[in-house]
Parts: sequence; structure tokens; C-alpha cells
Amino acid sequence: MKSFLSKVSILAILLLTIFLVSEAQQCRPSGRIRGKKPPPGQCNQEDDSDCCKAGKMYPKYTCSPPISGNTKAYLTLNSFEKGGDGGGPSECDGKYHNDNTPVVALSTGWYNGGSRCLNNIRINGNGRSVVAMVVDECDSTEGCDADHDYQPPCPNNIVDASKAVWKALGVSEDNWGGLDITWSDT
Repeated sequence: MKSFLSKVSILAILLLTIFLVSEAQQCRPSGRIRGKKPPPGQCNQEDDSDCCKAGKMYPKYTCSPPISGNTKAYLTLNSFEKGGDGGGPSECDGKYHNDNTPVVALSTGWYNGGSRCLNNIRINGNGRSVVAMVVDECDSTEGCDADHDYQPPCPNNIVDASKAVWKALGVSEDNWGGLDITWSDT
């Protein structure tokens, strides 16, 4: 009987450990931001970007899903040019980037305080692959203000890409805007 109880105890501890590790790997919202109505002409919707809605609560994140060899993500469209819907210059180098250059912004957790700045990632989607340089953060912790072009915080699983990335993946222009992808560091 003691042997059986020992095995049950070990099994229970093992299951609890697995549960706690799994729970620790989850990325949950770290809070919410209340939307504000943008002043007239202040939210650039060039690439079908969302504008904050007054009173709506938007989740914010300080984390992103765990990174693997092929991390699942959602590809969105962003202009990194001056006057584009990306807002100000890129965080990594303080510059604007031509939309014909394969560049991306990563959600806050993956951006990791700039540790991926000016490094390349490989993006797989639509049966193709492209290498793009990380130049910016898609801020998952702030939004609905002038600094973020009155757009909501980014979800925690975003790779926000220039038009060049979408072209390289062979996605027809009428389907640009949202695509399930995987990505990895190169």
C-alpha cells in the first residue's frame, strides 16, 4: 500500500509541476486601456488600421507567446514610411523605411526591449518564405494616444510587415492585411 501511495504522490507532484510550467508559459493580458476617440484626421487608416473607439476597453500585454523554431503569429500590414500608418520613425534606428524594403515590427514580448533590433527573422506563409529585418516594436502595452496614432495596443502575437514582405510571400494585394504565419530568428 505504501508503494502505491508513493507512486500516486509522485504522479500528483509531476502533474502539478506540468500544470504550473504550462501556466507560466501562458501570456495573459497585463491590463486594459480605455479607448479615446481620435481627434479629426489623427488616426491614419492607410492599411486598414483600426482606430480606437471611445470607451472601448483594449487588452495590453507585456509578453508574447513562447518562441520556438517556428513560432505561430499573425502577419499584419504596416507602412514604415514617413506619413504612413506606422506613426513615427522606427524604434530600432530612429529612421523611416521604404515600404519596398522587407522590414517588420514585433509585438512587445517578442521585441524584447529591442534585443532583436536590426536582426533578421524568417517568415513562412502562403507556401513561401522571406527574410525581413526587425526595425520596430508593435507596442502591446500602450495605445489610443497621439504617440500610437490613436490605434489600439497590438495583440501579443503580431508580426507587422511592410508591403515588401507581403509581395515576397506572394499574397495578392486584395488579401493583404492579415495572414497566419510562422517565424523564426535567422
